[in-house]
Amino acid sequence: QVQLHESGGGLVQAGGSLRLSCTASGHTINLYAVAWFRQAPGKEREFVAAVNWSGRTTSYAESVKGRFTISRDNAENWVALQMNNLNAEDTAVYTCAARPQYDHRDYADPLKYIIWGQGTQVSVSS
Repeated sequence: QVQLHESGGGLVQAGGSLRLSCTASGHTINLYAVAWFRQAPGKEREFVAAVNWSGRTTSYAESVKGRFTISRDNAENWVALQMNNLNAEDTAVYTCAARPQYDHRDYADPLKYIIWGQGTQVSVSS
């Protein structure tokens, strides 16, 4: 059974950068689409970014476009989220999730993802 594990969260000042990693164990996720979601205290979970199985297709929430980059290395079985120019509104628990196929119609729908990690805390001080 595939399990996802996030790492790389922490506390950073506004304007700083962090790189989150999502690694898989138990089975490869090479053929899975993977997305990052985040949830801030008192708010609903929101989509951040997604990548298809090959890494050639990516999608981003408007709030992170130009600042965040999602990438993957299928040889090493991980997906990364590079976050630059962070601000206080980026503070949240970030979770990676996987689904068998990328779909441009609903890549942002968390209900379509079947495997979830535990999440990692990202805190940005202003």
